[in-house]
Amino acid sequence: MGGNGKKKRRIWIIIGIVAVLASVLISYFAFRPADFSYEKVTASINDIITYYSFSGNVASKNRQSVYAEKIMQVSEIYVEKGSEVKAGDVLLKSVQGDEVKAKINGEVVALNVEENKQVAPGTLLAEIVDYNSLEVVFKVDEYDVGAINADKEATVYIHALNKEFKGKIREISKEGQIANGVTFYTTAIDIEQDGSIRTGMSAEVRLVSDRAEKVVTLPMHVIYFDEQNRPYVLKKGRGNTVIKQEITTGINDGTYVEIKSGVSEGEEVLYKNDLKLETLLFPEGGKNIRLYPKGDNDE
Repeated sequence: MGGNGKKKRRIWIIIGIVAVLASVLISYFAFRPADFSYEKVTASINDIITYYSFSGNVASKNRQSVYAEKIMQVSEIYVEKGSEVKAGDVLLKSVQGDEVKAKINGEVVALNVEENKQVAPGTLLAEIVDYNSLEVVFKVDEYDVGAINADKEATVYIHALNKEFKGKIREISKEGQIANGVTFYTTAIDIEQDGSIRTGMSAEVRLVSDRAEKVVTLPMHVIYFDEQNRPYVLKKGRGNTVIKQEITTGINDGTYVEIKSGVSEGEEVLYKNDLKLETLLFPEGGKNIRLYPKGDNDE
């Protein structure tokens, strides 16, 4: 019995020590001066732009696959792989005198025929690609396709070159392709060749989704939400109090948010680095909370 009594006393002593430490910590956080608990941010006027972002690849708009239209015996070939040709240039001639011509400007990227060889109808003789006429092809899902349209301006970032290019949407396919239960529409943007772009390069396409110009903004990390998911900020109140101020927000770009009401340009708002103190600082659901004892000069 004596041993059990000692164990119980030790347990109660430990519980008492924990309770005292908890009380000290709560008092420290709840009553330390506001200057040590909060950081300040000033609302400012900025532009906010949001974007749709898509992944795609560079492709040539013009490509010609040259096929034999009938049985022919090739007598002369006037080009080789890598040759630059213009529309109307003769590529090869048959013993019967038939000429096969290029229909586009570009580079011969494949040549699949030899002189004095006979070819059958439908044989692929050569391929020509116009590397000066480029596009970026990407897919837009059915949920976003209604927000874009032909001639809409876009920014294209090519990862391999670390360069940005401007372009416009040329076309959006009317026929969708279904993948994993979602319908996608192939979309193409024209871009200008600068001598460094190669077909097949990966590209990120950004299209403006929404824009708010010269509006009051705050960093997103200073915005809080109550139990009803209504946004608010913290402001310094009378004396040494901190109050909640409900706000109306607009668009955000992931870093800054538009403030439509509740905060004006130049106003300071407060924010806490430790979000776990929320219940200590606002135990009564948003009433003014004094952060340290009221002084003689307080109102």
